[in-house]
Amino acid sequence: MNASADVAVIIPTLRRPDSLERAVRSVLAQAGVTDRLREIVVADNDPQASSRELTARLAAEASLPLVWRHAPRPGVATARNEGLAATTAPLIAFLDDDEAASPGWLAALISAQAATGADAVFGPIRGRVPDGTGWTTPYLERFFGREGPVHSQLIDIPHGCGNSLLVRATALPGAAPFNTAADQSGGEDDVLFAALASRGGRFGWAADAWVDEFAPPHRATLGYALTRAFAYGQGPSQTAAAARDWPSVARWMVIGAVQAGVWSLAAAGLTLIASPQRADMLDRSARGLGKLFWMKGFEPHFYGARELDRLNRQST
Repeated sequence: MNASADVAVIIPTLRRPDSLERAVRSVLAQAGVTDRLREIVVADNDPQASSRELTARLAAEASLPLVWRHAPRPGVATARNEGLAATTAPLIAFLDDDEAASPGWLAALISAQAATGADAVFGPIRGRVPDGTGWTTPYLERFFGREGPVHSQLIDIPHGCGNSLLVRATALPGAAPFNTAADQSGGEDDVLFAALASRGGRFGWAADAWVDEFAPPHRATLGYALTRAFAYGQGPSQTAAAARDWPSVARWMVIGAVQAGVWSLAAAGLTLIASPQRADMLDRSARGLGKLFWMKGFEPHFYGARELDRLNRQST
């Protein structure tokens, strides 16, 4: 192994063979980092180990190690932890299995991390949705996308793990840094990055590290996006509650109540004139409600057993 190969790319996956192949091939096509990329790790979260043969076929074609790791207990945090266990690389890049990286993606992440000294670096995402989403298309493309500064720099607020580069020693402490309590609902990266911020960690932005995220049909709906927006809104209140910072919990709940009320009224008015912008107002309202209703019992589930049940129903 090349001594300078210090980056591993981890791709968690759950029974998405076509999009997984697209994601892996996009990493194999990376330019300018052949000496830095140590391995690609596919963390298969399907109890049936459905990606084993596909990974073996792609590994036979690859010019660098392609490692398959089985995480049979469905859950997004479990899959990420299992992927980490398969590599000792000091720099860890995460790419979701519904994403495809541009050829300069990894080089841009590495360059931005070196320039900023950040513990976690994030890149922009172009949201792609199927045909037929009608008036919600612009909103959904923004929802599944990610924007940031024009230039690479330090930033104050972290993003999600999809399209990120993390310094293992500082951003990923311990053998299993992702909290498996978030296996079904997601948000494992919110908890991780909140803890990193509390330790004085720094976040960076890689302006040229583009990926495309392809929303599957069952997710490319207004209902799904608003449910996810509600879950995103829960994040600040849940993070404060986990730290037993009850004044902050109360503050976030008040903010959420105001946001839900104001943006719901705005959405109602825009609905009367059939404005597409009503989707954005509904999104903001849902995020406000999430801050207000952050408790257990209100958490929507998107991953793990819920997604596996959906896939099983789809195959019957």
